[in-house]
Amino acid sequence: MSRSTPATHALLDRLRQVVGARHVLTGAKATHRFSHGYRCGSGAVLAVVQPGSLVEQWRVLQACVAADVILICQASNTGLTGGSTPDGVYDRPVVVLSTRRLTGVQLIRDGQQVVCLPGATLYELEAQLRPLGREPHSVIGSSCIGASVIGGVCNNSGGALVRRGPAYTELALYARVDETGCLQLVNHLGIALGDEPEAMLARLEAGEYAPGDIDPADQRAASDHRYADHVRAIDAATPARFNADATRLFEASGSAGKVALFAVRLDTFVKDAATHVFYIGTNSAGELTALRRAILANFKALPVAGEYLHRDCFDIAARYGKDMYIAIRKLGTDRLPALFAAKARFDALAAGLPFVPASLSDRVLQWVADRLPDHLPARLWTWRDRYEHHLMLRVTGEGLAETRAYLAAHFPSADGDVFECTPEEATAAFLHRFAAAGAAIRYRQVHPAEVEDIVALDIALPRNGEDWVERLPEAIERPILHKLYYGHFLCQVFHQDYIVAKGTDCVALEHAMLPLLNLRGAEYPAEHNVGHLYEAKPALRAHYAALDPCNVFNPGIGHTSRIKRQPNVTGHCDAGH
Repeated sequence: MSRSTPATHALLDRLRQVVGARHVLTGAKATHRFSHGYRCGSGAVLAVVQPGSLVEQWRVLQACVAADVILICQASNTGLTGGSTPDGVYDRPVVVLSTRRLTGVQLIRDGQQVVCLPGATLYELEAQLRPLGREPHSVIGSSCIGASVIGGVCNNSGGALVRRGPAYTELALYARVDETGCLQLVNHLGIALGDEPEAMLARLEAGEYAPGDIDPADQRAASDHRYADHVRAIDAATPARFNADATRLFEASGSAGKVALFAVRLDTFVKDAATHVFYIGTNSAGELTALRRAILANFKALPVAGEYLHRDCFDIAARYGKDMYIAIRKLGTDRLPALFAAKARFDALAAGLPFVPASLSDRVLQWVADRLPDHLPARLWTWRDRYEHHLMLRVTGEGLAETRAYLAAHFPSADGDVFECTPEEATAAFLHRFAAAGAAIRYRQVHPAEVEDIVALDIALPRNGEDWVERLPEAIERPILHKLYYGHFLCQVFHQDYIVAKGTDCVALEHAMLPLLNLRGAEYPAEHNVGHLYEAKPALRAHYAALDPCNVFNPGIGHTSRIKRQPNVTGHCDAGH
C-alpha cells in the first residue's frame, strides 16, 4: 500500500525537511536496492529515508509515527530471509528507514566495550579494535559482506566463533511505540546522557560523555558469557543456539526490527595471537561426530572455529564463489561494501533497459571468473577428490598440542585423513567456506532458465544428536538440482541451501521439509532472522508483541499479523525514557 494521498505528500515534505531531499528516495528504481532483499523478499514502499544523524533519525520516527505509516528499519540489507525489507501487501504505507549513513563506533572502558551506532559495520568495528589487539563478536568468515553490528544483535546472529555464541546485549538505546501509540526513547545503554531526547542523541553521537557517565553495568550482559559452557553440554536434548531461544531474547537482542535502535553496547574480545588450522576429510559422518563430542567434552581449550563443508558445496563454491574469493584476497574486505553497493546500483539501472537480461552484473562476473586460473591450493582439491565431508578446525596455541595429539591418534583412518594447513592453505580454506554462503545465489542468477529459486534453511540440531546427515524422501529430493550443506559444526548449526528446478513450488517444497526437521528435534532458524520465510515461534511472537504493541515496526515478520493494533489510550505523548 503506497498510493499517493494528501497525507503521504505531507509526510514526504516533512521527511525532506528533516534529512534533505536527496536522502528521501521515492519511485521503484530509486528504492529498488532497499525494497528488495539480498536473497528474497520485496514490496512497494512510499519512500526510503536516510537520516544523517541520530537526531534526524528521531525526527524521522516522530514524523512517521504521527503519519501512521509502517516503519522498516534497515542497516546493510544483507540478511538472508528478507527480514529488513517489505514483503507483499500491507494495510498502511511503508517507509524504509535506512541507517547506512549513521556509522560510528565509540571505544569505552579501554576498548573492552564499544558503543555502535545504527549503521556501524563489522568492518568498521574490526578496524577500530585491531590496533588494540582486540576483536568483535563476529569477524569476516562468519558474517555477510558489509553486515551491520546492530543487525547481528537484532537477529541473534551466531557466526563461526565457537566460544562466543550468538550476538547478545542487554545494553541499548532505542525507540519504541508504546501501548498508547506514543513514541518513547528508552535509554538502557548504561551511559548517563540526560533527559531530553534530542539532546541525549546529539550528546551520544558526539561522544560527549565522561568515563564517570558510564555505568559498569555489571548486572547487565554485553555478550553471552554462558555459551562456552553451554555448547559443551553434549548430552543436552536441545540445540546450543537458535533464534527463538527465550533465554537470549532481551529488548534489542532478537528484536528483528520491532524497535528502532540508536546504539548498542557490546563486549570486545582479546584477539588470539596465533592460530593453527587442521583440514579434516572423511567419508564417515560418524567419524566427525566422534571428533565433535571428544573436543567439546574433553579438550581443555575450545577451538576458535570448526567449519563444515560438504563436497557438493565445495564444488559449487569453487566455481560460483570464485570471484568473491578473489575479490577478498586481492582487495581486502574494506572495499567490498562499496563494490556491492555499486553492483546494486548497476543492476537497478540495467533493469530499466530493454533487451538487457536480468542480473547482468552476476552474469558478467561469472563469465570473468570462469576464465580465471584455479584459485584453491592443491591439497584442498586432493581432499575434495578423496572425501565427502570436510571440517576446518582452527585452534589457538593453547589448544594446539591436545588437538595434534588427538588427530594423530585417530588419523589417517579407514575413512579419513587430516593435514595441518600452511598459513596460505588456512586462509584459502576458510575463505572458500565463506564464499559458499553466496554461491547458491550466484548459481540462481546465472541459470534463470533452469532454476526456480533457492530454498534456504538454517537449522540447529540438538547437542546430543549424533545423526546430523540429512536424508530426504525421493519425492522431496526429485526437484532439487543441488544440495549445499555447510555450517558451524561444533555448534551443530547447519545452513542447507537447495537449488530448485524450474516450475517447482518452492514454498510447498519448504513446507514439506519442515516436518522432517521437527522429527529430528531441530530448531529453525538457527542464527538468521525469521524474516518472511519462517513462522515465529511463541517466544518470539511474545517478544515482538511486548516491544511493539501497536505493530508499527516491521509488521508481518515471522508470519505475524500485518494489521495495525489500535492503541489502548489516546492523548498527549511524553517522549520520556
